[in-house]
Amino acid sequence: MQKNLIIGIDSSTTATKAIAWRKDGSIAGEGRSAIGLSRPANNWYEQDPEDWWRSTVDAIRQVLQQVPRESVAAVAISNQRETFVPLDERGEPVRPAILWLDQRCAEEVEWLSERVPRIHEITGKPPDMAPVAYRIAWMLRNEETLFRRTRMFADVHTYLVWKLAERFVTSWASADPMGMFDMQRKQWSPEILSALCLTADRLPELARPGSVIGEVSESASKICGLLPGTPIVAGGGDGQAAGLGVNTVTAERAYLNLGTALVSGTYSPEFRVGRAWRTMGSCTGEGCYLETSLRTGAFLMDWFAKELCGGGNDIFQSLEAEASQVPVGSDGVLALPYWGAVMTPYWDPKARGCFTGITASHRRAHLYRALLEGTALEQALVTRMIEEETSTEVREFVAIGGGASSDLWCQIMADATGRKVLRSSTLEASSLGAGICAAVGAGWFANAARAAAEMTGRIVREFAPGPENARKYKEVQAVYRELYPNLKEIFVALDGINAR
Repeated sequence: MQKNLIIGIDSSTTATKAIAWRKDGSIAGEGRSAIGLSRPANNWYEQDPEDWWRSTVDAIRQVLQQVPRESVAAVAISNQRETFVPLDERGEPVRPAILWLDQRCAEEVEWLSERVPRIHEITGKPPDMAPVAYRIAWMLRNEETLFRRTRMFADVHTYLVWKLAERFVTSWASADPMGMFDMQRKQWSPEILSALCLTADRLPELARPGSVIGEVSESASKICGLLPGTPIVAGGGDGQAAGLGVNTVTAERAYLNLGTALVSGTYSPEFRVGRAWRTMGSCTGEGCYLETSLRTGAFLMDWFAKELCGGGNDIFQSLEAEASQVPVGSDGVLALPYWGAVMTPYWDPKARGCFTGITASHRRAHLYRALLEGTALEQALVTRMIEEETSTEVREFVAIGGGASSDLWCQIMADATGRKVLRSSTLEASSLGAGICAAVGAGWFANAARAAAEMTGRIVREFAPGPENARKYKEVQAVYRELYPNLKEIFVALDGINAR
C-alpha cells in the first residue's frame, strides 16, 4: 500500500489530537482524547504523564479506525511546552509532571538567574517562571531526594518518544522552551546545567526538527496500533509548530494563538534577544520566533463567563452579542489582563489583573468587551516594541486557537493593532506543524519551508482594521500603556500583604 499519509500528534495541556494529513494538507482522519489536570496547591499545576501516553494511544487508535496503518509514512509530535516529568532509571515518574502554568518556582527565578547572569543571552528567555529550568531548581531546593533519584528530566516530546521508540530524544524546538538549551550552539548549556547540579546525560538527546529520531517499537505497536518500524520524526513545541502550520516563515506574517494563553510569534532569520519577547526556535530548524505571551488569553473569557456570569450553554453567544453593541473603549472601562501575572514585556510575577473606570452604569457586556480589548491593546503594545527594536514590520496576524472563531475578538484585535487578522482554514495548526515536520522526515519535501507552502490551509476570512476604530484605539492605547507602570508598586504592596 502507498504510504501517502503522515500523522501529527499534538499533545496539548488539555487533550491530545492525532491527525492524519495528506500531502496537500487535507485531513484524512483525526482523533482526540482529553488529559486531566490536578491542582495540589494554590497556583500549582500537575499531570500524570501516563495520561499523556494514554490520550496519545486513544487518539492514534481513533485515527487508525479511519485510515489504514499501512498508509502512514511517519509521525511527529507537537507538545505542550515548558512542562516536564522527572523519570527514574526505568523511565518511571518519580513524581507527577509539573506544568507550564505552575507558579511554585517564583523564588527560584531569582536564585538561578543570579547564578547564571547570561541566562537570557544563552536561552533567549528573560528570567521568568515559565521555563522548566526554574522548576528543576525548585526540585533541587525542595525535593532533593527526588531530584537525586531522577535519571531523566523529560519534556512531553521526550516522554512520548520514549513510550513509542524506547529512546530519550527531543527536538531542538522542544528542548529550547526548557530554558537550559543554548539556542546558538544547539546544545544543553554547560553553564546552566552546572548551576542546577546536572549533567547532559540526565537530559534527552537533541535532534534537528524534521529529522528521523526513532521507529515505533514492537511493544508500542501492540498498544497504539501503528506499524512497527514506522518512522518517528522530531517535531517541536506547540507554539512553534502552530507557526509552521500557518506558514509564518517571514517577518511580515505573525501567528496569533488565541488559546488558553495568548501567544504571538514573529519570525526572525537571526537569533535576537529582547525584553519585549522570548526567543523560541523554529520548527524549520532555521531562525527563530520572537514570541510574546500573555498567560491569560481565552482563559480570561472562560473565567468571566463561568465565575461572574454563571456559565451556561449559550453564555458566550450572549456575551459576544451584548459586547458587540458596546462602543470602542467599553464606555471608559479598561482591563489590565494580567490575571496570571505578566510575562512579556515586564516579566513581573507580582503583577495582577484589574478593571478600572467602572461606574454603576456599566454592565457585564462592558466588562467582557474590556477583557477582549485589554488583550488586544497588550498585543498592540508588544508588537510595536518588537518592530521598533528589530526594524521589522508585522503586516498581518494569522489567528489560530479556540478564540479565533470569535468574529468580535478578531475584529477588535485588528482594530487595536492596526493590522489585518486572518482566519485560516487550518484549525489544528499545531498538529499540522508536526505533520509538516513528519512530511520532511518522510522525504516528501526538501525542507520545512517548502512543505509549509504546499500543506498549509487557505485564508477563509480577513478582518481589516477600520480607520475610525483604529484611531479611537490609539487614544485608548495611550492610557492603557500607563496602567502597569502606575500600578506596579501597588502590586508589590498587595503581594506583601497576601504573603503575610
